[in-house]
Amino acid sequence: MTDDGETVTPVHRDTTAMDLAQGTTWRGGVPAPAAPVHETTQIDRGAVPPPPAAPEPAPPRPVEQHLDEILAAVPQPQPIELAVLDAQGLLCAEEVVSERALPAFDQAALDGYAARALDVEGATPEEAATLSVVGETVAGPSGPSGIGPGMAQKVTAGAMLPAGADVVVPAVWTDQGVVTVAVQAGPEAGSFVRRAGDDVAPGTTAVGLGTPIGPAQISLLAAVGRDRVLVRPRPRVAVLSAGPELVDITTPPGPGQVVDVNSYALAAAARDAGADAYRWGVLPADRRRLGEVVESQLLRSDLVVIAGTLAGRDDPVVEVLTGLGDMRFSQVTMHPGTVQGFGRLGHDAVPVICVPGEPVAALVAFEVFVRPAIRMMLGKRQLFRRTVQAIAAERLLSPLGYRQYLHGQVMRHPDGGYVVEPLGDGEEALLARMARANCLVVVDEDVTEVAAGGLVTVMPLLLGG
Repeated sequence: MTDDGETVTPVHRDTTAMDLAQGTTWRGGVPAPAAPVHETTQIDRGAVPPPPAAPEPAPPRPVEQHLDEILAAVPQPQPIELAVLDAQGLLCAEEVVSERALPAFDQAALDGYAARALDVEGATPEEAATLSVVGETVAGPSGPSGIGPGMAQKVTAGAMLPAGADVVVPAVWTDQGVVTVAVQAGPEAGSFVRRAGDDVAPGTTAVGLGTPIGPAQISLLAAVGRDRVLVRPRPRVAVLSAGPELVDITTPPGPGQVVDVNSYALAAAARDAGADAYRWGVLPADRRRLGEVVESQLLRSDLVVIAGTLAGRDDPVVEVLTGLGDMRFSQVTMHPGTVQGFGRLGHDAVPVICVPGEPVAALVAFEVFVRPAIRMMLGKRQLFRRTVQAIAAERLLSPLGYRQYLHGQVMRHPDGGYVVEPLGDGEEALLARMARANCLVVVDEDVTEVAAGGLVTVMPLLLGG
């Protein structure tokens, strides 16, 4: 199992810490202009005007709609050239065409005796073919050599093949003689021989565009003489936390305070997804300083992730973000993490994703929205984790209209397939429970109950998967 997948109580309790008004959506923070008053309108100057009508709350957005908006906005970083070892784990951004033949010369594929296939044809242990051993060649620099009829030359794997030889007889098929050798089997011409250019011919592609660069590709790049290669770079992701209740990990929390775990967890998750992630920590409360911090991160990042308690239009973080561009917070039909935010801010329209401040909801939102965005920026074809169908070990309940994400433990079933056991009931947002999980159980919006023994979609949370 390696890379996508969907349960809870019918009474929905949102665990997100971004406590916005239900369904409230706004852009930029600039109020709409008032409707003009026509001259014919009669105004009662002494009457108390009625309160303005409350805006109709926007309906919750589907998960796919919010995700599609993010994926359509993330940039594609320009390719960069790196040393081959530094390119490990990235996608090749060029067609690497070899200027060399690989191998560069005809060579033995294993230890044995180079001979002519005609001389060993039909050899058996009972009727061995006897050849004169005229020399020995080992891997490494060597001068030209050759053999004639009835002759053999002892060779090691990688040694240059002598002229006239068209087969290498494995040493185990002979008596391993020194002056003469008895060949007890006759392989066909070309057996156990690597011809020049068999692996890569000059002018052909060694590593193709979009190929993930791993140890095998690095080996091939080195073999064709490339010490540097053009790749899709790791996106630079800044992770920040917001909330007056947060203190850094080194500060003992006082009454009403909690340790900032999100900047650590989300930075680690971004690195696991392949990004070059760094954490700034807790945003300052002072608006001027807060704005300076956000703007500095926009200048150095390809993507900014902010987790926190954002309380509405008057929240200082919301004010700063909406002052820097088109930033929108909206209800999304998922649980946990109903309220999500996204915008493109600053001079370069850098994508900014806001996730809930509650740590479990923050990591769920990362899996659903941020991780696919990072993988798209890396140029990956597989944006989402692979999913499997598993048997639910117990009854699951989920609120109608919301996609539920539950942490669970998935394991192989003795009879084949998978079985998954949810951890908790979806109402508890516990870090210890999340740390024990190896998957997310995903229950779709139109499902309110999964019976024990029923099938559910499971998203395994494999590191680096």
